[in-house]
Amino acid sequence: MQGKIVKGIGGFYYVHAKDGNVYECRARGIFRKDKIKPLVGDNVEISVLDETALTGNVDELLPRKNELIRPAAANVDQALVIFAVASPKPNLNLLDRFLISMEQQHIPVIICFSKTDLAEDDQLRTLGEIYESCGSHVSFISVAANEGIDEIRCLLEGKTTIVAGPSGVGKSSLTNALQTGVRMEVGEVSRKIDRGRHTTRHTELIVLPRTDRDNERDMRSDTYFLDTPGFSSLYLKGIGYEELRDYFYEFLPYEPYCRFQGCLHISEPDCAVKQALTEGKIHKSRYDNYVLLAQELKNIKKY
Repeated sequence: MQGKIVKGIGGFYYVHAKDGNVYECRARGIFRKDKIKPLVGDNVEISVLDETALTGNVDELLPRKNELIRPAAANVDQALVIFAVASPKPNLNLLDRFLISMEQQHIPVIICFSKTDLAEDDQLRTLGEIYESCGSHVSFISVAANEGIDEIRCLLEGKTTIVAGPSGVGKSSLTNALQTGVRMEVGEVSRKIDRGRHTTRHTELIVLPRTDRDNERDMRSDTYFLDTPGFSSLYLKGIGYEELRDYFYEFLPYEPYCRFQGCLHISEPDCAVKQALTEGKIHKSRYDNYVLLAQELKNIKKY
């Protein structure tokens, strides 16, 4: 029987199988011999040992489409990155780092701004304008007001989605809103530091059930939601500062008109990207983050 690993703890792998059940499995010794470690998200072939106790063995790992290092997961179709519009205030530099990191791994990103009930329309409009030019889908939700949840559910359908973002932005609250089978601990935002407490402690795929005509939950689903621990920092790796401009898609239409081929759009004269910035065609926050990240990568290269 085939299935997908949804969790791995203490040498046991929990496999959501095609029949809708989750089997507690051990990996065959050949994996240790070949130094192959099964990952959450791996599609596997299992043999069932006990249908009542739901136990089995992982016999074979099927070919991986991709593999993430942090968090350790395989076969991810897309990423849903969540930032609150307030409480905590969105760190757009951190968001831009995440977009670059996912682009390095060729994983499409859905940007989700949460807690829209705490923001003014002008703020939401500005965030939409900034990030709709970056090649990502932008969604706005309020779990408290039950707004935008159905759109997110449709975007996740039939896919394995990694969900990430800083602590306190409502990842666990969204998980609870999307399905009723799992209740996750929801951390309160620390008033002292305005940063959420970490509530997700391990990597786990959550199965989002299908609902049939009789409103019954059907666990024979192919929609998976990978909630991850919240992060407050993210360091870019494997990229040179000269390559960074390629990850800022809004620069591309203007680059052919720069005076110098290979223009980095920072100190060069007659730069069409900087001219577009002056004319308001490129958003200042994105450009400022580009300059900061370029300097950071340049300093790393020096040492």
